[in-house]
Amino acid sequence: MQSSEAVLTQARAALAHVPYQGHHLHPTIQLRLSDGALILEGEVADIVDKTRAAAILRRVDGVTSVIDHLRVADGSTPVGDGELRDAVCERLLNAIDFRNFKICAKVKGHLESMREAVGERSGWIEVAASNGVVTLSGQVISLSHMRLAGVLAWWSRGCRCVVNELVVAPDEADRDDEITEALMLVLETDPFIDAGRITVRTDNHVVTLEGYAATDYARKQIERDAWYVQGVENVINHIVLRS
Repeated sequence: MQSSEAVLTQARAALAHVPYQGHHLHPTIQLRLSDGALILEGEVADIVDKTRAAAILRRVDGVTSVIDHLRVADGSTPVGDGELRDAVCERLLNAIDFRNFKICAKVKGHLESMREAVGERSGWIEVAASNGVVTLSGQVISLSHMRLAGVLAWWSRGCRCVVNELVVAPDEADRDDEITEALMLVLETDPFIDAGRITVRTDNHVVTLEGYAATDYARKQIERDAWYVQGVENVINHIVLRS
């Protein structure tokens, strides 16, 4: 068994080979090892950098899991905790796939109900925000719902990191087709794109996008949506422009 320092040395070397979107930010990423779990802290320029860094570190020998607390740099005007929390709650309240869910905001340690659950198979989601980090807890009915909730949080202005602690009940086995299904649900939820023109394939956590987009903005937005989906480790964008 390797020593903790040997594992950390390999992890730091792996970070040097991440193809960062902006510039090499690996010196700003702090690594800690706890019982085989590698904890990532610090700041990266983009969601793509965050996802790629975590993905490459999962493959380091001696790392049993990765706890990704990296934050995406926020170049806009800072958003307060209350504003961010309310924005996430609003997106959940307006999403048709969560229409029967109980939605709660966690304010200063206390839960405030935004809407009560409807029906027997409904779930519940609690939303907390602190310094740009959104934490989702509660129970949902599928892996797709868990992943969609995370993306809705990422879409909210001021969000720099999502800690998705939602529990799926009944439990589901996670597979590539579950990622594909969740991403299609995300694309159907995104009002800025036409999901009907897109096909998605996932192989070993790598998503391949094909189809057509009317604008370059839409093409990039579709890819960005894929990077936000929990479990995705890389995205190959073969979407072409066609009006």
